[in-house]
Amino acid sequence: MKPPAIGYLRRDISGVAQSWDETQIRSLAERLGYRFTKTVVFSNRTENPLGRLIDVVATSEAVAVVVPNLAHLGDDVPDSLLAVCEIVTVSPETTYARTLPAITV
Repeated sequence: MKPPAIGYLRRDISGVAQSWDETQIRSLAERLGYRFTKTVVFSNRTENPLGRLIDVVATSEAVAVVVPNLAHLGDDVPDSLLAVCEIVTVSPETTYARTLPAITV
């Protein structure tokens, strides 16, 4: 079975291109071999969007979040999100691998 992925975008950033962004997210996820499950859409009025996105990742057991670009995540790759899943951007097409915690002996 293919690993699950979700899409994520900010409505206020996508604007009139939201439908196109959603199509590109879904298309890239499927092309990369993920089982695309849904797109999470927040706005600039959403409280704690990153925390809420991490909750969705956990409950959906997604291994990746696909976004149109890093602007939708605040222009940076959030370490807290990378701790739970991969991040894939549509433009530029880049995959940021999940960072696993260091093992101490």
